[in-house]
This record gives sequence, structure tokens and C-alpha cells, in this order.
Amino acid sequence: MSEDFEEKLDTKTEIEELHEEVKPANKKVIGFNFFLILAIFIGLFIYMVKVDGIDNIIQLLHQVNYKWVFAGIICLVIHWFCEASNLHTPIKKMYPNQKFTNSFKVSMLGQLFNNITPFSTGGQPMQAYELTKTGKRVSDSLSAMAMKFIITQTALVVSTLVVVFFEFDFFAKLMQEYVWIAILGFVVNILAIIVVILAGIKKKVITFFTTPVIKLLGKIHIFKNPERTIEKLDKSIDNFREQFLFMKSEKKMVLKMFITAVIQSFAYYSITYMVYRAFGNSGISFWQIIPLQAFLLLIMTFIPTPGSGLGAEGGFFLLFNTIFQEGTINMSILFWRLYTFYLPIIVGAIFLCRIGDVSFATSLRKPSKK
Repeated sequence: MSEDFEEKLDTKTEIEELHEEVKPANKKVIGFNFFLILAIFIGLFIYMVKVDGIDNIIQLLHQVNYKWVFAGIICLVIHWFCEASNLHTPIKKMYPNQKFTNSFKVSMLGQLFNNITPFSTGGQPMQAYELTKTGKRVSDSLSAMAMKFIITQTALVVSTLVVVFFEFDFFAKLMQEYVWIAILGFVVNILAIIVVILAGIKKKVITFFTTPVIKLLGKIHIFKNPERTIEKLDKSIDNFREQFLFMKSEKKMVLKMFITAVIQSFAYYSITYMVYRAFGNSGISFWQIIPLQAFLLLIMTFIPTPGSGLGAEGGFFLLFNTIFQEGTINMSILFWRLYTFYLPIIVGAIFLCRIGDVSFATSLRKPSKK
């Protein structure tokens, strides 16, 4: 067989396997998750009406400073564009014909499926599948997303630690009962970065731990075909190592992605400050809000519900209740969730509807040369 034919055959196999991975998220699971999300939203609204009263809610809405609300929307859009840019940059290096509009669409689909699946597990498979429609190999797409993950998480941890360093007294005083959770969250994120980096430079270290785990999971019937799973993982690591070495030679590109990721992190953190000011709060600086929001984001990674539902709202209440004016915290939670959860779902769903094809057809286009 020719190399082109073999590559195309491998790509078809990858898409079929990806189809099976994404397929369960299309029917009952997604339906249940949407129902759960709606139930949480309705529950939050009922709780607000019961605690604050409908008259107070209406009065509060009249008093909102909508300039800050608009500023929050701008921060959200900046966050989206930075997210799309850091997906677009490595893919553009591999596939010069890649358009930013496609990268943005794929990024928003990731926002949608990350928010409606537990632990944000649905975004990457859906993004990888969507990229195959424009000729990208699944393994290339996943490698680009892994590189994006390393840089984004590194930027998040570094920028947060820098801010915590300068605002340590305020952070430690407010978080004295939860410091161990903050430390655990940072450790988990750092370990995740280390694991992905090791996959790029020390394959044997990763397979030494993953192979026996996969075999064990196969024995208890969690994996139907553990040998096939090990083979797929081995192939994915080899492909990622290839891309990782390529990225190491592109230091300017990595620096650009890191700066973009820092801007993305601060844009996301800024949303909480915009909500804080929108409801007439003052006295706490922008730089003091940031480590608290970063800590909340760390908490949310441990919540198994779609979009970290209930855990996100509860965490926001615990962290910010003491610094928001009395009577504004519940409405602030609703606004914050509209920005960071419901709007990404709505916009992502619009992009999904515009695609017009979620049947996971396996048509291919030949990828451009690297």
C-alpha cells in the first residue's frame, strides 16, 4: 500500500474510534445533563426568590451598573478569542490552510461540550472530531490540544502564584480554613502539567504506570479490550512526542501562546470583579479578587457534575459572601454563572446548530503537508 493510502486508512480508523468515544454523549447522557443543568438553574432562581424576595430582586436589577455588566461581556469575549487563538496557533503550524474562523468554531464547541459533561471530558473528543471534517488527523488535533493544555495550565498556575505572592496576607486571612484545598488544587494542576510533559519526553515513565492500570481495568471489565487501549495510547504518545519536539523548536510560538494564555486567565478572572462592581461593591481591589477566583476554579475541577453545577455556586458563596454587600451575593452568583457557564453553552449550541451535521459522518479530506 502507498503511504498516502496507509495514512488515510489510519485516519479513518481514528475517526471511527473517535466516533465511538463521542457517540454516547449525543443522546441520553446529553439529555440528562441538560435536564440537570436546567434543574440547577431553576433551583438557584427559586432559592433566590425565597431568600431575597422577588421585590428585592427587581429593585436590585434596577440598581445594577450595566457598564460593568458590559465590561464583563467584553472580558468573556476576550477569554473566548484567546482560547481559540491558542488552539489555532499549533494547528496552523501543522496545517497552513487552517482558518481562524474554523478554530473559533471548534473552540466554542469545546466550551459547549466541556460545560455539559462531567469533569469537562466531552470537549476535546468533539473538537478533534470537528477538526477531522477539514482534513486534520485526530492524533494531530489531540497533540495540538495537549500542547495548548500544557501552556494554558502553566500560565494559569504561574500567574495565580504571582498574584497570591503580592496579595498573600489578604488571601491567607480570607482562606485560612481552606488553605489545604488551595494547596491540593495547585499540586493537582502541577502534576497534570508534569504528566503531559513526561508523555512528550519520557514515554517509558508514562507507560510504566499506565500499562498495568489499563490491564487491571481490563480485568474488571471497565475496558473491553485493554490490549487495544494500550496500543492506542502508545500510538498517541508517539505522535505527541513528535509534535512536542516540533513545538520545542518553535520557542517564539510557545511564548506567544503563553502570553495569550496569561491574558485569557486574567480575562476570565476579571469577570468576577466586573460582577462585584456591577452590584455596587467596592473596597476590594481587582488584584485581591483574582486569587480568590483562581482558587474557586481549582475547586471546580473536583466537582463531577456538568459545569461543576452546585459546587461552583456553593464555592462562590463561601469565598465571596463576606466581601459582597449584603443582599447582592445570590444575584451575583447568577450573573457570574450566566457569564461563565450558561452563555458559553448557548453560544456553543448556536455554533453546533450552524454546523447542521452532528451525525458523525466519516468523510475525509487529505491533510496538507506539514
